[in-house]
Amino acid sequence: MFTLHPQLERDSFFVASLELSQLLLINNALFPWLVLVPRAPEARELIDLQDGARHQLMDEISLVSRCMQSLFAPDKLNIAALGNQVPQLHIHVIARFAKDAAWPHPVWGKGNEPYTDPKPFIDRLKKEFKAS
Repeated sequence: MFTLHPQLERDSFFVASLELSQLLLINNALFPWLVLVPRAPEARELIDLQDGARHQLMDEISLVSRCMQSLFAPDKLNIAALGNQVPQLHIHVIARFAKDAAWPHPVWGKGNEPYTDPKPFIDRLKKEFKAS
């Protein structure tokens, strides 16, 4: 049975349920930052997924990346699967800008500004996914 890791639960808002993954918005308004969490309870690494699920995850990463590009026109998309603090397989998709608070460094540890109201941002994302 799939259960979202408590750290991801605390740090994010649910956006959508995709074929394989839950899509989450990280609660940091400094960066447009989404996370895909495959509903594969034992997966810690990409290689833990069966071929079909791994291919589906890549399709979902592409979908989310295209949506982020369409919404934000970032200078760069950062896509990462680190898992050093949260062992559950999850993929970060972060829109980066040359003028953002962390550029050109990683976003981790470079500030956190929680959303006062994430609903408008989540609604924009959902609308973009329907258009894709």
